[in-house]
Amino acid sequence: MSPLVVLAVALIAFATALFTTPYVRRLALNVGMLDATGERRMHEEPKPRIGGIAVYLGFAFALFSALGYLIKTGQFGQVGRIGALDSVHDVIGLIFGGTLILMVGIWDDVMTMSPRAKLFAQALVAGISMLYGFVIPQYITNPFHPHAPIYLYPWVSIVLTFVWYLGMMNAINFIDGLDGLLSGLTVISAASLIVIDLQRGHPEVALILAALAGGALGFLRYNWNPAKIILGDSGALFIGYVFATVSIIGASKTAFAISLLVPLVVLALPVLDTAFAIVRRTRAGRKIYEADRGHFHHQLIFRFGLNVRQAVLLIYAVCIALGLVALLLTNGYAPLRGL
Repeated sequence: MSPLVVLAVALIAFATALFTTPYVRRLALNVGMLDATGERRMHEEPKPRIGGIAVYLGFAFALFSALGYLIKTGQFGQVGRIGALDSVHDVIGLIFGGTLILMVGIWDDVMTMSPRAKLFAQALVAGISMLYGFVIPQYITNPFHPHAPIYLYPWVSIVLTFVWYLGMMNAINFIDGLDGLLSGLTVISAASLIVIDLQRGHPEVALILAALAGGALGFLRYNWNPAKIILGDSGALFIGYVFATVSIIGASKTAFAISLLVPLVVLALPVLDTAFAIVRRTRAGRKIYEADRGHFHHQLIFRFGLNVRQAVLLIYAVCIALGLVALLLTNGYAPLRGL
C-alpha cells in the first residue's frame, strides 16, 4: 500500500469534516444541544457540543472510500503479517465500535448521563469490541529478550484490554477542556503514530490514524479559540476509542512495546493528567469523576496566567516533543529497534 493512499485518506477525512462541521453546528443550534457555561467551564457563552459527529463523518467516509478502492485494486492487507480479510475485519469492527461509542457520547451530550451510567456504557462498548476480537494478545514480545516472549493468562489479557479501553477513553475525555486542545492533540499524536507505523511496515494501522487525524484537523478549523463548536463527549469518547483500538490492532502486528507502550509515550500528557486527577480527587475525599479545574491545562491559565491560545499552543509543543521521543525510542533504542 502506497503512503500516498494514507495521505489521500487524511485529505478526504479533512475535507469531509471541514464541509460537515458547519451543518453539525447548525443542527446543534436548532435543537438546543449547547454546552452551558458554569464554574468549571472555560467558555463564557453556551456552545454547540456535538462536534464529534463531524470528526466521525470524516473518519468513516474516508475509511470506507479507501476500503473500496484498496479491495478493488487488491492492495489491502498485502503489507504486514495479516491477510486482506483480517484487515477488512479490523476496519469494519473499528468503525462499528466507533459508531457505538459515538452514540453513547451523543446521548450524554443531549441527555447528560450520570457518571455511573456513562461508565457502564463505555464498559459495554469495550466488551462488544473485545467479543469482536479486539483483545491484547496473550503472547507479547519482551523488549529486553526478543526470543523469550511473555505469556499472559487469558483472564489477564482480558482485564488489561478492558482497563486499556476505559482508561484511554476517559483520559482523552478528561483533557478536552480548552478550545482546540483535544482536536489539535489528536492531529499531532496521530501524525506521530502514522510515521512510526509506516516505518514499521503497517500501513493498515497508519490508514486508520490518517482518517482520524484528517477528521480532527478539518474540525479544528471551527474548534480553534474562540470555538464555534466543541467536540463534546461524542468526540472525546470516539477519539479515545479509536486510539485504544488502533493500539490493540497493532499488538497483533508488532511487538507489545511498539503497539501499546509507544502510544502511552505519545499520549503521555492526557494519561498523566488523568492519573494526577484521580490522586488529587481521592486525597481530597471527592469522587474521581467529579469535575474540577485542577487539570494541567487549567493550571497553565489560572496559576501561570496564560490565555487559552497560549496554553493550547504550549501543550501542542509538549505533544510534538513526546511524539519525537516516541520516534527516537522506536528507531534508536536497541531492544525496540530489533522488534
